[in-house]
Amino acid sequence: MSFIDDDRPQKKLAHEIGADLSMLSVDELKARVELLKTEIARLEAEAARKTSGRQAAENFFRS
Repeated sequence: MSFIDDDRPQKKLAHEIGADLSMLSVDELKARVELLKTEIARLEAEAARKTSGRQAAENFFRS
């Protein structure tokens, strides 16, 4: 019985803050860094969106 890699479930890339990193390869560490950079950008974009919405509401009610 042989397995085809495409049929196997993909390992979900995730990072837990404070997790032990000693068993990860350099490639795995780099992948986690990219994952975290992407998540930081997503968080910053959402914060900016919410700040913009709040400012618009405050300006509307000041008028």
